[in-house]
Amino acid sequence: MKTVGVIGGIGPESTIEYYRHLIAVYRALKPDGSYPPIIINSINLKAVVDLLEANDLVKVAELFVAEIQKLAVAGTEVGLLAANTPHIVFDEIRRRSPIPLVSIVEATCEAAKVLGLKRPGLLGTRFTMQGDFYPRVFATAGISLVVPQPDEQTYIHDKYMGELVKGIILPETRQRLLAIIDRLKEREGIDGVILGGTELPLILGDVTDRGIPFLDTTQIHMQAIAARAWS
Repeated sequence: MKTVGVIGGIGPESTIEYYRHLIAVYRALKPDGSYPPIIINSINLKAVVDLLEANDLVKVAELFVAEIQKLAVAGTEVGLLAANTPHIVFDEIRRRSPIPLVSIVEATCEAAKVLGLKRPGLLGTRFTMQGDFYPRVFATAGISLVVPQPDEQTYIHDKYMGELVKGIILPETRQRLLAIIDRLKEREGIDGVILGGTELPLILGDVTDRGIPFLDTTQIHMQAIAARAWS
């Protein structure tokens, strides 16, 4: 059994979900009353966002490498970034990391392949929707990603940072997000939705009535780390 290291705090609400559901995944794998070793390093979300806003990706990578090194010193053997957006520099972070890391993007791509998706929609922060780190990985599997219109991206990002990261879940925000997804389905012919922000499942994780699968990247990521560390 390996000790899992989690870079959390990005944001806090989803970090809580990571811990809760990692325990649940472990219990399902090992129903013997034992519990897994997990170490969480909860970092300052504002520091990360400020660097992203400044497009200083070199310092973003340096920040995460330094925080992962703390996890390594604490005894972790495999790690993850409990958010989608930091994967904008995942290749560089993984190259410099002292421990193996499990990518949320790669794990989600594998899940999309299993479902046979060819044209899913991608929701997340604007850094995620406008970045190339999701399309680049999915292109290797022959999957094209579709993002919302610019004004819709602005709405999603603002609600993500202004509400979801703070644990604020409003019915009107949920309805507007679903309307954006409906338009993507009608306008672009998407065959699935990637909830490419770990706070998005908090507001959309229970949706089952849109006729297309919703990929909960948080759950997918946890299954991947469990397979790597505890199988």
